[in-house]
Amino acid sequence: MRVFVTGASGWIGSALVPELLGAGHEVVGLARSDASAAAVEAMGANALRGDVTDLEILEKAAADADGVVHLAFGHDFSRIEETIAADGRAVEAMGAALAGKPFVVASGTPVVPGRPSREDDDPDGTGPVAGRTDIARAVVAMAGRGVRSSVVRLPRSVHGEGDRHGFVTQLIGQDREKGISAYVGDGTQRWPAVHVVDAAHLFRLALEQAPAGAVLHAVGDEGVAIRDLAAVIGARLDLTPTSVTAEEMGFLGLILAGDQPSSSARTQEQLGWRPTRPGLLEDGEEGHYFG
Repeated sequence: MRVFVTGASGWIGSALVPELLGAGHEVVGLARSDASAAAVEAMGANALRGDVTDLEILEKAAADADGVVHLAFGHDFSRIEETIAADGRAVEAMGAALAGKPFVVASGTPVVPGRPSREDDDPDGTGPVAGRTDIARAVVAMAGRGVRSSVVRLPRSVHGEGDRHGFVTQLIGQDREKGISAYVGDGTQRWPAVHVVDAAHLFRLALEQAPAGAVLHAVGDEGVAIRDLAAVIGARLDLTPTSVTAEEMGFLGLILAGDQPSSSARTQEQLGWRPTRPGLLEDGEEGHYFG
């Protein structure tokens, strides 16, 4: 299969491209810079210069491919509405060219009060990134237009060796600056997590096997208590785990304050996916995401 991948040189893309190549697929990766193009080609894929705002390039690349995995997304939260709007246009442009073909799009696991969220839970669609929920719904709806579309929901942490930009690495950076290993409140709030290699494997399975309109959860750890994560970070950096308020941690504190476990039981049953890599705490104890 000839697969077009956006975000091919990014964190998950850098794990997905080798996964696809190893399974015998040909990969074309979108690259918006010379450095990104070099990284894509170094993995053995073909680089296509362009950006997610280049709708004509996206539509043609999708039309020329046998399937698409869309991972690219800007993370400038000062322009989040503009970024989400651009992402919606990119998804629609690619989807328009994919009748009869697989289209896999990344999203995020929802929060359900009182229990782990499941694949059939519909996000509430509120908050600063609510527009991404609308995009995910639009992707699922493409199944009615003949696209074998699926959404892979990612947990709060996609971790692994070399992680530099995820929420956990941001937390580590704040902890180093403040001189404490911080958690919010009593720290019993839970985060779902997955190793980046396991996530990449699920994206490949979704591309190859997922039925049209499928919603999948790339969750390895259903819920890791933030206090336990703080203990691992504290031990690694010789910092004291300390309770703080969400306000003291800014945007990251708002994320840490919520209990948001998530299940992948249905995904595992449907596609036979099994996360096998180290969990978030074990990966941290090995120092893999500390830079």
